[in-house]
Amino acid sequence: MTLTAVPRPQLRVLMVCMGNICRSPTAEAVLRRKLTQAGLAAWVEVDSAGTLGSHAGCPPDDRSQRHALRRGYELGHLRARQVQESDFQHFDLILAMDWVNLASLQKACLDPALAQSKLRRLTEFIPARSPLVGAEVVGDPYYGGPEGFEAVLDLVEAACEGLIDHLHQRLSAMGRP
Repeated sequence: MTLTAVPRPQLRVLMVCMGNICRSPTAEAVLRRKLTQAGLAAWVEVDSAGTLGSHAGCPPDDRSQRHALRRGYELGHLRARQVQESDFQHFDLILAMDWVNLASLQKACLDPALAQSKLRRLTEFIPARSPLVGAEVVGDPYYGGPEGFEAVLDLVEAACEGLIDHLHQRLSAMGRP
């Protein structure tokens, strides 16, 4: 029997919103599926976290789970956690869902050079060909209706398309698939 070596992740991506129960777990699930479809899942580690720890240990919001499941994304196994100081070292890209969370991440990161190189908004990756290009943030759907959760999915799916292209380019530059 021949054992095939499983590649270790070469890039690590952290999705971040405020409570880690709506937007960032959705983004984590969407990116995981797109990585699998692109054949890059073994090369990229994906996680999500919140800038606040008030929901730590909780599953994603039921509404997020329902809307995501309608599009084939399973969120039920995920659990909220707060961003840790070690995340700034561990992850190559830390993607905030909005300006407020980006500012929180920048403040929490003790190394300004590290923050400059790793912290971005997810919406920066929406491709120019997308009708959603120009969207600055993935808005928080928590206090709204169903349309907010659908808007989150639309924006996250679009941004993850561009993010896959970006990750593929970075992996290629590293001599990976």
